[in-house]
Amino acid sequence: MPITGKRYLDYASFIKSTFGERVQKISLNIGFSCPNRDGSKGFGGCTYCNNNTFNPDYCLSSKPIKEQLEEGIRRFSKKYKTQHYFAYFQAYTNTYSDIESLKKMYEEALSVPKVIGLVIGTRPDCISEEIIDYLSFLSKRSYISLEFGVESTLNKTLKNVNRCHTFEDTKAAFNLCRNKGFHLGAHLILGLPGETKDDLLNHAVEISKLPINTLKLHHLQIVKQSVMASQFKKYPENFKLFSSEAYVEFIAEFIELLRPDIIIERFISEAPLDLLIAPKWNLKNFEIVTKIDQVLSKKNTWQGKYYISNPVLQS
Repeated sequence: MPITGKRYLDYASFIKSTFGERVQKISLNIGFSCPNRDGSKGFGGCTYCNNNTFNPDYCLSSKPIKEQLEEGIRRFSKKYKTQHYFAYFQAYTNTYSDIESLKKMYEEALSVPKVIGLVIGTRPDCISEEIIDYLSFLSKRSYISLEFGVESTLNKTLKNVNRCHTFEDTKAAFNLCRNKGFHLGAHLILGLPGETKDDLLNHAVEISKLPINTLKLHHLQIVKQSVMASQFKKYPENFKLFSSEAYVEFIAEFIELLRPDIIIERFISEAPLDLLIAPKWNLKNFEIVTKIDQVLSKKNTWQGKYYISNPVLQS
């Protein structure tokens, strides 16, 4: 069982043990697109996506990176006693450019006082050995985390939500990044249309085979101005959205199958109420986490309880 005080490896404990304090992420919007938006692979983007659901109001792509970071730091320094920050390249696909442009942006972020690392969100099909080598170089002096949107381990689901990449692409990307000196993160959406409970539990098995350090989870949400919002309105029977109670119970089963050394960065993320169509739980994120902790304790279970080791990961 994990020894962090939780029944799973939690991100806050990892950050505090690594840096000795809380480190705040400052979200950035650098105006990138995605290959399933600009026509290089498709149009319309992922069917569930509306990037406004996670862009703070200071994240305007028209503002320089330095200005976005400085404004974010001013805001968070009033709320928390945090002394250091990560520049979080969050919106859209943040390796989707030429290497020289990426170098300039990443270096600008790292030049801001109190910024001690980068967290870079991207897609498995938007990475190259050149970018990986550069991130490996940066990791020698700063904390670097590269997060891939996996979303599902099922190709039929990835096709249905217009990801325009396969799970084989995901595995190839993670293997390219293996042992390069920077942290690797994965993101999963639980409850995408057409997936059964067994499918969802198997995501834990498959994701555990990847060389990841951290995992972000959240339930499917239908948000305004997304393709899925129209689909949900026309064919609500195709969607089996979690209730908060069912999600908490499911998470307890999910993490039992998860590799025990994966740091769980997030169980839950709720879209802004003015954009959220369904499901509406009317609970704060910390309340859901508390309920998960309570269920795990009641069931006397923990992360990795039923995990079956994959010999490939030991090599």
